[in-house]
Amino acid sequence: MTLDDHKARFGGSEEAAPGWQAIEEHLVRVYGDQVPQHWGTVIKYSLGGDDPIDGVSVYRSQAGGVPHFHFCTYGFSALYDEEDRVGDDVSGYGFELTFRLRDTGQDIENLIWPINLQQNLARYVFSSHNVFADGHWIPANGPIESGADTDIVGLLFVTDPELGSIDTPHGRVDFLQMVGITSAEVEDLKARRRTARQIAAELAASNPLLITDLARSSR
Repeated sequence: MTLDDHKARFGGSEEAAPGWQAIEEHLVRVYGDQVPQHWGTVIKYSLGGDDPIDGVSVYRSQAGGVPHFHFCTYGFSALYDEEDRVGDDVSGYGFELTFRLRDTGQDIENLIWPINLQQNLARYVFSSHNVFADGHWIPANGPIESGADTDIVGLLFVTDPELGSIDTPHGRVDFLQMVGITSAEVEDLKARRRTARQIAAELAASNPLLITDLARSSR
């Protein structure tokens, strides 16, 4: 999209959010007319708010034959009308985070902890300007759901198998999926016995969408 095309489509509108719109349109292609559960910030981070991510949408999915919740952030990439970013190679930090959590009967309206986890990761990215990419991993120094009885104590990052990447008016956005990993997998990564990509490939053999199940354990 050229700058003239951008101005013709979005210029002059205070409400224009071409980056947000591009993400939303991509999700509609996957989920059709499903209306997601959406959480948005009250005060934007740029105006002094505490949460760097402006919003997270959560969809119910049956993909892969496993009922699960699919979380997608809005905020690591450039969401709003910024003419000086038109034609950039990547939008903002170049990615949005996703997360797939197995549906075991949880109330979607109370699933706040994955959003808090994504916001905490965003605080790290926004303060350090270090980014995540496919093949990265981090220990969580405890359960990824604080206080939960689970052996899922770390995260690795892969390109979301369904969402992939998109081109937006501000550049490319990769959808980077967080995948919960066990204590044994974290120890293997620390000891360099396996890489994050090797663990992801092993998990994908029986779980192609890499849905996180808090009941999965090292034992």
